[in-house]
This record gives sequence, C-alpha cells and structure tokens, in this order.
Amino acid sequence: MSERALVARDGAVTTVTVNRPEARNALDGQTLDALLEAFAAIERDGAVRCAILTGAGDRAFVAGADIKSMAGLDPVGARAFSQHGRRLCDLLEGLSVPVIAAVNGWALGAGCELALACDFIYAARGAKLGLPEVGLGVIPGMGGTQRLVRRVGVARARELIYSAAVIEADEALRIGLVNAVAEPAALLARARAIADAIARQAPLAVAAAKRAIRQGGDAGLEAGIGLEQHLFGELFATADQEEGMRAFIEKRAPAWTAK
Repeated sequence: MSERALVARDGAVTTVTVNRPEARNALDGQTLDALLEAFAAIERDGAVRCAILTGAGDRAFVAGADIKSMAGLDPVGARAFSQHGRRLCDLLEGLSVPVIAAVNGWALGAGCELALACDFIYAARGAKLGLPEVGLGVIPGMGGTQRLVRRVGVARARELIYSAAVIEADEALRIGLVNAVAEPAALLARARAIADAIARQAPLAVAAAKRAIRQGGDAGLEAGIGLEQHLFGELFATADQEEGMRAFIEKRAPAWTAK
C-alpha cells in the first residue's frame, strides 16, 4: 500500500487518510492510484462495515488536483486524468459500504468532488469547500458538475460553479452540501460515532439501502420505488433478515453474519 493513502482499520470501521500534506493533499496520478487501491481493498474485505475518508494535517482535506502536474496537459492527457479521477469517485459512490468524508480543511476542486462522491460529508468548522475550476479556465472533471447538482440543487450548483465560489463549512451546512459541522478537534470522533452506528446495522441491508438511493435517485420515482421493492424482497432470503426480526421479537441484540 502506498504511503499516499494511509489505511487504519479499527473494528468494523476503516479510515483512509490522503497523505500528501506537503502539497496540501493535492491529487496527482500516484495519489489517485493509492486511493483506488485502498478502497478496492475495503470492498474486498467483508468485515468492513463503514469507511471514513479524511486528509493528513489540519489545513486540507484535499486542496484540489495537482495543478503543476496538470498545467502542461493536452486534451488527450486532460481527459485521461479526468477519467482517472472519475474511476476513484465512481468506486467511492458504488462501494457496498458507506463512506463518510471527514473534511478537515480545504476541499476545493477535485477535493470537493471527492467528498461529493462519498455518502455524506462532515466538515470541521473553518473548512472551505468549492468548485473554483472556472477561475483556472476549466471546469470540474471528476463528476462535480453532476454530483453537486444532486446534492444542493441545480440553481445553487450553477451559482457556486459559475462564480468559482469557495464557502465556509457553516454555509455549506446551510445549503445542504455537508451534513454536520464539528470543531476541528472533534471532527474524526463525530465521524467515527456515526460510522460505529452504521456498523451496528445489518450489513446487507445497509448495502441494499445505499444501492436503492444511488441507483433509484437517477431512475425516476416509479423505477426507484420498483428497485426498492425488489431489494426489499431479496433481503427476505437472507439469514440476517431472519436474525434481525427474531432478535427484535426476543428483545436482544442481533448477531449479523452478512449472509
């Protein structure tokens, strides 16, 4: 595992830390590869129930893409870099376990796109978020124009992207970009508390809920409800459904097996 992505497993929760603090955790090809490797390993590990993504240091979650490495790209190279980043964001979004972004500092450009690909975002007070790419003569290239719309609505996304606005965590909370704001020293504990709560639930059910929300949200209401009903029915063929309902009736904690 590359040192660009530090992986720490604690029980059923794995924390992945983007580890390039000398560059404010900016994303280059090597860092993208390290994160792809880290999250692919989480997907293969059937004992992980939730993941947290954060950045090393106290200044940046991910300050953006590495502009120095991008500046000389031609259109073919730029598309390849965009596709590289998209693979990571698609992996995060499609992971069977939830991923929480713990935004501990700047989350700009590609960093904001990375956070948007997570299931939800907790931010440290004083953190800054935005998609300011138009100020560099480009646009978001890792899904930001699409995921921001789905997070905060089309009008708000247009305003933020067209103006290259960078907003504080409290404003991001107000518009629904982040779920909660915590003091910097308490951020990881806050993220870990919800990760632990998720990890206590039936893992196949959480995975099905994530799939229903992710796929159904783009399919229209009727198709989305149809997917939900399909997944609901499928869960009644699992040992965890039987265990969960038996435990409820017997007034005890369930023992999940992910089967």
